[in-house]
Amino acid sequence: MEEKGEASQPTEEMAELVAVPNGGPAPDYGGGLTFSVVMSCLVAASGGLIFGYDIGISGGVSEMEPFLKRFFPHVLKRMAEAKKGDSYCIYDSQALAAFTSSLYVAGLVASLVASRVTRALGRQAVMLMGGAFFFAGAALTGAAVNISMLIIGRMLLGLGVGFTNQATPLFLAEMAPPRWRGALTCGIQFFLTLGILIANIINYFTARVSWGWRVSLGLAGTPAVVILAGALFLTDTPSSLMMRGQADRARSVLLRARGGLSEGVDAELKEISCTVKAALESEEGAFRRMTTRRGYRPYLVFAVALPVFTQLTGVIVLSFFSPLVFRTVGFGSDAALMGAIILGAVNMASLLVTTLVIDRYGRKVLFMIGGAQMVICQVAIAWIMGTQLGKSSESAMARPYAVAVLVFTCLHSAGFGVSWGPLFWVVPSEIFPVDIRSLGQAVNMAICLGLDFVQTQSFLAMLCRFRYATFAYYAAWVAVMTAFVALLLPETKGVPLESMPMVWTQHWFWKRFVVQDEGKRADAET
Repeated sequence: MEEKGEASQPTEEMAELVAVPNGGPAPDYGGGLTFSVVMSCLVAASGGLIFGYDIGISGGVSEMEPFLKRFFPHVLKRMAEAKKGDSYCIYDSQALAAFTSSLYVAGLVASLVASRVTRALGRQAVMLMGGAFFFAGAALTGAAVNISMLIIGRMLLGLGVGFTNQATPLFLAEMAPPRWRGALTCGIQFFLTLGILIANIINYFTARVSWGWRVSLGLAGTPAVVILAGALFLTDTPSSLMMRGQADRARSVLLRARGGLSEGVDAELKEISCTVKAALESEEGAFRRMTTRRGYRPYLVFAVALPVFTQLTGVIVLSFFSPLVFRTVGFGSDAALMGAIILGAVNMASLLVTTLVIDRYGRKVLFMIGGAQMVICQVAIAWIMGTQLGKSSESAMARPYAVAVLVFTCLHSAGFGVSWGPLFWVVPSEIFPVDIRSLGQAVNMAICLGLDFVQTQSFLAMLCRFRYATFAYYAAWVAVMTAFVALLLPETKGVPLESMPMVWTQHWFWKRFVVQDEGKRADAET
């Protein structure tokens, strides 16, 4: 590989320089795509299986009649009366929504707790804790005999999701060479999408037997075992080890990850050491700094904006409830579950494309392409459902139009797969400085999981009341967030994490905050 050949050349003390997308140099420490990096990142990214499997399994199980008969019989009754009533409102049940959304309350709490645990124990330990919680939750939900067991099991699953989603993006960003960071961090979304696809396939077959829902829920223990077993063989990241005073071990890990190039490793380790030292000196008050200090304003804005906008794409609720949406537009049970499988396959294909191009074309162009595609598809879905089902949805949708809804849903999912899906994991993992990196990721995931709760709890009620306008609502938000990214997100392609502050000081808008704050701090020190 060309990169490997470049990596084999000796480097200067601070290595050769590469261009920061907004102008100005940033150090390139060399280091190719080594076996150690690839295997470590694959194992860490497999934590996405946990989240993905749960997303895929929830919607399918919620559509299985034996599951509804045991836990939510009132929904079955409404389904039987659907021909006389409003098919938009078949699944409008707060109890059924709570089955899905309860996971995210626990996940929100776990994300906030995981911030301190990650700093104290490292990324690997938190991934192990997440896998253990998820395994316990899978066992409890699979054996549930009442709603209480079901909800408690879901909350244990939430703790697992919260811990793994906190640690995994940090691990990937800190282990990956800058030129490969985007593609490797996309691994989280790849495994998440794989988890959704596997769950949808399992649902398709288990729906045919009366106890199949137990198999679907219980098999969540499988991705938990994968991350548990894999994390045992991981070493922590150099940044995390340096934060905990293990400099020799940090050098050993970095040397192995970068292919044994001591010159480049020493330069990179020196830079990591400097940033970690500065972070430790200002370790206390990280939350106060991020929320009150002017120079941290861009980090605060994106810690909040990225998870909020990701939720408002509408993809998360479509992933959860796609079988229910397909039932609403007229598909039968088996066809609705097959539609969810097709949706997952399309999402995975689009993600593979993103992985190949993200480090070549950058982050912003993918945001633009995916955003435009999602807007068009959401408007098309709203128009079809509005003209064919209307407000009352008393008449059945003709099959060609139902197929069109499936096609536009898949295209919308593909747009998400090339933009907000993978970039939600990539961008937050690389934009925060080391002194607030763990906190920034925790805030990002806490908001994401909190909004997951709100959206999954409210989507069925929203579909019932807003009807086809639900999809127009999401289209409007995608238009807003695409404009936001175009104006305010700096390009971070190929920039080492330790040099990321340079990107903000050169951005047309954010430089007025970052540069002025640095000037004030320098004056105060003198």
